[in-house]
Amino acid sequence: MRLCSIASGSSGNCIYTGGEHTHLLVDTGISKKRVEEGLKALDIKGEELSGILITHEHIDHVQGLGVFSRKYEVPIYATKGTIEGIKKISSIGKMPEGLFHEIQTDETFTLGELKVEPFKISHDANEPSGYRIGDGKKSVAVATDLGKYDDYTVEHLKNLDAIVLEANHDLKMLEVGPYPYPLKRRVAGDKGHLSNELSGRLLCDILHDNLKHVVLGHLSKENNYEELAYETVKLEVTLGDNPYKGDDFPITVAKRSSVSEIIDL
Repeated sequence: MRLCSIASGSSGNCIYTGGEHTHLLVDTGISKKRVEEGLKALDIKGEELSGILITHEHIDHVQGLGVFSRKYEVPIYATKGTIEGIKKISSIGKMPEGLFHEIQTDETFTLGELKVEPFKISHDANEPSGYRIGDGKKSVAVATDLGKYDDYTVEHLKNLDAIVLEANHDLKMLEVGPYPYPLKRRVAGDKGHLSNELSGRLLCDILHDNLKHVVLGHLSKENNYEELAYETVKLEVTLGDNPYKGDDFPITVAKRSSVSEIIDL
């Protein structure tokens, strides 16, 4: 299996994952051109995609969906609430008939050789979901846009080989930053985004010897920066109630506007 962030941040998100024969995108929150450039770096064409998994209907996750889908007609998988939300966004435009496939959280489905497990996340959207994807030997997950996590979240993220995990903001930067107060409350709330500290604590709960790659994603442009997210998460692991140190695992930060390292499992 492979995992690669084509773009990740508060301004646009698109993650690739796939096996030998099955290629998937998680979200298309950037332009069609940028999605195509990212796929080209992976030596994949748009028409070779088996599906697009959408986490939720916010524009930084679906911005390019309409244009991309009209060109390539790739099947789109999302919860009922997310599909309804997408259909209300005028900028998406009219979607080709039959592209949307309704899925349910906690109900696994198969695409090619891959099993996809959607799981609930806590975010201020209609019916948002994270995704765990595996080929029977290796498994990866995309877990962003969650204001909080609990035992249910941890259970769905155990025994992974790689993960894209949200480290959205630094609490102090958010407090003194330019956002209006209601937006600050939303970001830091239970249906907002994971802070660097919470990201590190969640990581502590899912670490195991075979976790090979941790990619920190969905960083806020205004309330975080790469080095701070990286160092804070590492410190949480080192100080946490677990047998590991922050340097025991390869932790990278997904690039906002360019393709990140291609992880080959």
